[in-house]
Amino acid sequence: MWRRVALHSQLMLSSKPSIFNNQGACIFKFCETFKTEIATKEKPFITFVLGGPGSGKGTQCARIVETFGLTHLSAGDLLRREIASNSADGSTILSTIKEGKIVPSEITIKLLQKEMETCDSSKFLIDGFPRCEENRIAFEQIIGAEPNIVLFFDCPEEEMVKRVLNRNQGRVDDNIDTIKKRLKVFEALNRPVINYYSDKGKLYKINAVGTEDEIFKQVHPIFAVYEAIK
Repeated sequence: MWRRVALHSQLMLSSKPSIFNNQGACIFKFCETFKTEIATKEKPFITFVLGGPGSGKGTQCARIVETFGLTHLSAGDLLRREIASNSADGSTILSTIKEGKIVPSEITIKLLQKEMETCDSSKFLIDGFPRCEENRIAFEQIIGAEPNIVLFFDCPEEEMVKRVLNRNQGRVDDNIDTIKKRLKVFEALNRPVINYYSDKGKLYKINAVGTEDEIFKQVHPIFAVYEAIK
């Protein structure tokens, strides 16, 4: 069951956004918007985590969960679990992934919605979704909520290909032909989603090249602000 998210009436944020480096002004704007949007509404706190395959989303999500206690929902993991169940949806998902295409929105959102409704949490970190504008629109209509934060892990294509091929997890989508298809699909379809949330002031672009700690240093201030104004 989603719980009411309560906020203090005063914004507990330094008057010097420069302490958050170049993202300070954007974070300050987020705080004001966040207070206005959910101070009186019973809605979940949602973070979308975007980035191509191999951009390091999963690793950073684990750090966010460990540090800030959000509930991590990986769209990819939910889809793979459905494949393993040998359901009709699982067969559709498998054939779609093998073709390098995006799984139908209704299938992915159904899986996400089930996890959200059965989880005793109001703070969700949704990893690898939405993949396209149709995903985004369908999610907002079905779930009835928009994300509060959107993280975009920006990583060069050659680095993502190398990471995916090196992780050797035996996944059906971890081969050179499929990964290149997935990257083309991601760039073509995910870019409008990234631009949409950027225009709304909800997007935080993370340089996804570097060590795990270096990348997390960019992520940490975004969620630290939320913790400060709870």
